[in-house]
Amino acid sequence: MTRLAILGSTGSIGTQALDVVAAHPSLFEVEVLSAHSNDTLLAEQARKFMPNAVIITDESKYASLKNALADLPIKVFVGTDALNDVVKWESVDTVLAAIVGIAGLPSTLSAVQAGKRVALANKETLVVAGDLVMRTAQESGAVIIPVDSEHSAIFQCLVGEDPEKVEKVILTASGGPFLGRKPNYLVNVKASHALQHPNWTMGAKITIDSATLMNKGLEMIEAKWLFGLKNEQIEVVVHPQSIIHSMVQFVDGSLKAQMGLPDMKLPIQYAIAYPQRIDNSYKRVDFRDFQKLTFEQPDYKTFRNLALAKEAMFRGGNIPCVMNAANELVVHSFLQNKISFIEMSDAIEIVMSKVSYIEYPTLEDYNNSDHEARIYAAELVKHSQLSH
Repeated sequence: MTRLAILGSTGSIGTQALDVVAAHPSLFEVEVLSAHSNDTLLAEQARKFMPNAVIITDESKYASLKNALADLPIKVFVGTDALNDVVKWESVDTVLAAIVGIAGLPSTLSAVQAGKRVALANKETLVVAGDLVMRTAQESGAVIIPVDSEHSAIFQCLVGEDPEKVEKVILTASGGPFLGRKPNYLVNVKASHALQHPNWTMGAKITIDSATLMNKGLEMIEAKWLFGLKNEQIEVVVHPQSIIHSMVQFVDGSLKAQMGLPDMKLPIQYAIAYPQRIDNSYKRVDFRDFQKLTFEQPDYKTFRNLALAKEAMFRGGNIPCVMNAANELVVHSFLQNKISFIEMSDAIEIVMSKVSYIEYPTLEDYNNSDHEARIYAAELVKHSQLSH
C-alpha cells in the first residue's frame, strides 16, 4: 500500500491522480491532499478519500474548509509552511508534486530533502532550480520519477539501460493548435483560440505553453537535469499525432520509443506505482486509426519561446529561472487579454537580457531573480499596445 501526498489535488493532474487511486484502492491510500484556493472541491475530495490531513494555501479559504470538514477526523492546515512540513511525515511514502509554476518549488524541495519518492508533475521545479534539486536528491536518497508524458517516456526507455550509453533524447511535441501557422496569423490570436489543444486536455497555463512551444522548452531543461544530460544531447521533433511520447537514441544507433494514446492518467499511474506496472481499462492504441505517424522540425523563428528556452538552457545559472518567471507572468496576462500572443515572446526576451546573470545561484538568488523578472515583465505588459 503506497501512502500518497497529492499536492495540487484540485488541478488537472491532481484530479486525474485521484481517479487512478480510486481505480486501485488496494494499492494506494491518500494521506495528504492540498489545494491553493479551491476549498469546495478539496472538501469533496477529502470526504471521498478520507486523508489524514488537508492543506489550503490561500488563508482566506481556511475557515470555510475547516467548517466543511468539522464533522470528520481530518486535520486541516493552512499556508505554505504547513505544506513544506507534511511532505516530510513518516506516514507519507510518495509525494505527487502537481502544484503549477514556481509555487511548487518549496514543497517539492522539502520532500526531496526528506528523501521521499517524488512523482514530479511540476516542470518549473527543475527548470528553475534543477541543479539544486538533483544535488539534494543525491544527498538525501530521494527518488524523482517524472509524470510529464515526455519525461515518463524517456524514463521508461531507460529502465534497464546504462545511462552512459545514451547518445541523445528526442522530445516529441504535438505542435499545439497553431502548427504550421506564421507570425502574420499569430498576431490576432486570442486566448480562447490558444486554449483549444488538438490532443491533450490540460490546465490553462500548460495549454498556452503548449501553443507557444514554451512547454517543450521547459521540458528540454527539465530533461537535462532529470537524466543528467548535456545540452547537446537534447532534441525536439514535432509529432502531431502525439502517439510517440519521446525517444532515446543509444550509442549503437538504436532508438527506443514509448508509445500510447495521449492520456495523462497513464504516466501518472506509472509514476505512483513504479516499479510495478498495473493494469487499467484505458483505451488502447489501434494502429488502424493512424494511417501515418509524421515528424518535422520545429519552427524556431515563428515559435520563438522554444529558441529562448534553448538559449536559457545553454546559458544556465539563473537564466532559466528568469525566463520561467517572465513566462508565467506573460501567460497570465495573455489569458486576461492584456498582451498579444506574439508579445509574450518579446517580453520574455527583454526580461532575459535585463536580469543580472548568476552562474551558481542559491535558493535565495533564485527567489530574487524570479521576483525581479516578474517586476520587469509586469512593466512591459503595462506598456503593451494591447493594455486596456
